[in-house]
Amino acid sequence: MRPTNLTFDQRANIFNKTVAKVTKDYFDPKFNGVDWPQIASERRASILSLDDAEAFELAMHDLVRTLGTSHTGFFHQSVRRVPARLAIGATFGRVDSETGGSEWIARDVHEAGPAHAAGLRPLDILKAINGTPLAPPNQPMFPMGTQSTLMIRRGLEEQTLTVAIPAPRSRKQPYSEMKAVTFSTLENNVGYLKVSILPGLLGFDVAREIDAAVRALANCNSLILDLRGHLGGGLGVLRLMSYLTPDKLPIGFTLTRKLAEKGYDKNKLHRLDRLPTNLPNPIAIASMALKHLGRGESVVLVSEGLGPQKWHGHIAILVNEHTVSAGEMVAAFASENGLATLVGVDTAGRLIPGSGFKVGHGYMLIMPKAQYITWEGRRFEGEGVKPSVFAPWSIEAFISGKDNQVQTALEQLLVGKTAAAK
Repeated sequence: MRPTNLTFDQRANIFNKTVAKVTKDYFDPKFNGVDWPQIASERRASILSLDDAEAFELAMHDLVRTLGTSHTGFFHQSVRRVPARLAIGATFGRVDSETGGSEWIARDVHEAGPAHAAGLRPLDILKAINGTPLAPPNQPMFPMGTQSTLMIRRGLEEQTLTVAIPAPRSRKQPYSEMKAVTFSTLENNVGYLKVSILPGLLGFDVAREIDAAVRALANCNSLILDLRGHLGGGLGVLRLMSYLTPDKLPIGFTLTRKLAEKGYDKNKLHRLDRLPTNLPNPIAIASMALKHLGRGESVVLVSEGLGPQKWHGHIAILVNEHTVSAGEMVAAFASENGLATLVGVDTAGRLIPGSGFKVGHGYMLIMPKAQYITWEGRRFEGEGVKPSVFAPWSIEAFISGKDNQVQTALEQLLVGKTAAAK
């Protein structure tokens, strides 16, 4: 269903519902330091004057984006403008062009995603989408449920790729399917585990995929966990974090606006410390509902206590500026508890969970109803998790067939083992 031009009264109704929803349910009563009521009032007349559907949608998106938090936006459920990382499973970084401007270079191209299936590779320069030239600061955006053509430059040659983008399973959180978990064994018996996304609200299936990968890597002496370009996801993140330690450790908690205003003791919040993946999904869902439903949205995550692994104490985690949400939770947990060496660059700082709300005529408001706080009280929203070993991605190394960030992680693991042996 494509958006249609609305009457003034219809636009006013959508605007009013959006402003009221933010005012009532946005996680921060101070609106992240923004004078939300004043900004909404000032922009009301200009936004309601826009009778073109696309212009109205973009203006509403810009309005809610003034809140300055991640997972905050406004879009039509026809999902015509979805970021590349979600729509085609690829991230792009800004690089200087030979003509003095800048251009988009493909970075993380996730296996089995639409971009990967179309033949996009890291280092490809994105020149145009559907015939329209594209360069920073304009972001690569795609309509889902369609085909899109990408004009790219690969080396000295220009090519056109056709990307088949499926319709999303959920229009509240649109994304394309890709291979969530991949693994291999590298040199010196180092396990390599890449987790690109944690699909599903409860995440039982992806948790089982992680289990299978860990079993396959059980004899490895060290582990590299690759979270570069990680797209986020649901509760499957608990299983991933649980494999970083043999013990049951508090990880962090979500905090709603209501509880933040009322006051709270984190030690008394409801705890989630197990994913019942030993049960068939219908029974597992019922078990989770029985244990957690109605306990409120402020919840402490606690690692599952899955027991020791040979590579505990010898873990490196790769992160970059495209690591978001659940991937940042993993990085923060590992960093706070000294469970791994973080290698790469600062993560995106997009750590607040978003919720979707219908505001009429197919439009959705996305905003956070709660914030995520680590057990030590850190909020990484807007600043990201900093690696302990700074290692920017090297285009030159990648051209020569080497991944310098993986190589740095291998070196750090070797240094750690040498130090432990002494």
